Amino acid sequence: MLENPCPSGATLPEAEAFLADHPEIEAIDIVLHDSNGIGRGKIIRRHELLSLYKSGRHMPISILGLDICGEDVHETGLIWDQGDGDLKAWPVPGTLKALHNTKPARAEVFLSLYELDGRPMTSDPRHALARKVEEYARRGLKPAGAFELEFFLLANDRGADGKVRPARDVLDGRPSHKTEVYSVDHLHGMLPLFSDIYAGAEKAGVKAETLISEYAPGQYELTLHYREDVMQAADDIVRLKRIVRAQARSHGVIACFMAKPVEDYAGSGMHFHVSLQDQAGRNVFAERPGAGWTETLLHALGGLRATMGESMLVFAPHLNSWRRFANQSYAPVSTSWGVNNRSVALRVPEGDVKARRIEHRPSGVDANPYLVAATVLAGILHGIDNRIDPGPETTGNAYAEDENGPAIPRDWRAAIEAATKSDFLKAALGADMHRTFTAVKAAEYARVARTVTEVDYDLYLHTV
Repeated sequence: MLENPCPSGATLPEAEAFLADHPEIEAIDIVLHDSNGIGRGKIIRRHELLSLYKSGRHMPISILGLDICGEDVHETGLIWDQGDGDLKAWPVPGTLKALHNTKPARAEVFLSLYELDGRPMTSDPRHALARKVEEYARRGLKPAGAFELEFFLLANDRGADGKVRPARDVLDGRPSHKTEVYSVDHLHGMLPLFSDIYAGAEKAGVKAETLISEYAPGQYELTLHYREDVMQAADDIVRLKRIVRAQARSHGVIACFMAKPVEDYAGSGMHFHVSLQDQAGRNVFAERPGAGWTETLLHALGGLRATMGESMLVFAPHLNSWRRFANQSYAPVSTSWGVNNRSVALRVPEGDVKARRIEHRPSGVDANPYLVAATVLAGILHGIDNRIDPGPETTGNAYAEDENGPAIPRDWRAAIEAATKSDFLKAALGADMHRTFTAVKAAEYARVARTVTEVDYDLYLHTV
């Protein structure tokens, strides 16, 4: 008999030590993330935790074939094609953490889904990233990175026009409808909430760092500590979104992770900073003094440019995602790259040469970070393996159309079609994850396309 039958590598002593250290914990959220990045699972009682680590937990295979509304998408092949049978969900090592500000006290642990024989279930987004990390390891490379989290804090009730509006300060109820970009004083009104967010992050082992008032009323940004393990970077932002949402709710406001909740202002991105380390821990993107950019960095940029069009569905997975790309809205509209230029899609930040990295800017905060990271890492390898020239650097305004660059889709439907046909994306995510993801997106498009909206009534009810 195997000493540790858990295929994820989680061990019983981890759970036993946690329970011993946290006698106050009464229940645990067990969370599995689907193709949309939505946490699905159960809440178990304290006495059930050890059995989760010993035997796993049966979960229906269809849990990974749900759309944004939680409805089955039969085209994924995960429902009746496989009898909607149970597979085993196992805890992810190191993800069992106490939750802040819960009464009674609770914890959470992330899960990954496995076949009954212990093989990774290939429509699990976390496994898609793990496969890509393993591919890099075979080449003697280790991806490192961090995500940035942009979001809105909104009032619970809509304005007289039916639209969302910024939350009042939780400190004293003061309203603000101005763009308070980089205003430190403005941040003070939300400090009770942000103090709880930082406390929750610390308890969860997430290194949340700089807080910024962003370029729209009610919009904020939290940066995360750079991780040498890109999987941990993805776990960080998934967990931080959950912390922000819970703490905002406890303070009576809404944390909104839509890419574009307010039509007149910039949307919310999820910029992904990424670099590669060799076996000696050296950054292979870092140039020698006076030597110029390394070929590895340039080819990585070339690969990301070449594959961006067929990957845009991963970076902008929802109808609302595409509203973020309105021109001059501080979101990239081409495959441009540049140095210290925030209008490009692929930015090489200035700074310490040893920390040389690519800032991948197309993704909205509504994207699934596991799939984003897997796709970006695949694009980098595509460029390195094929020695792709990234073309000239953009030194000015990259919001102008790039007629000479690789084509990218202009709307959600075109992105779905491009992703569905893409051999690159199929290889990047794995055939099963690719089929699941694109089928879910096609089903969501069909749901939206048949919905009659208030815009329809406003434009056409009395006019045509």
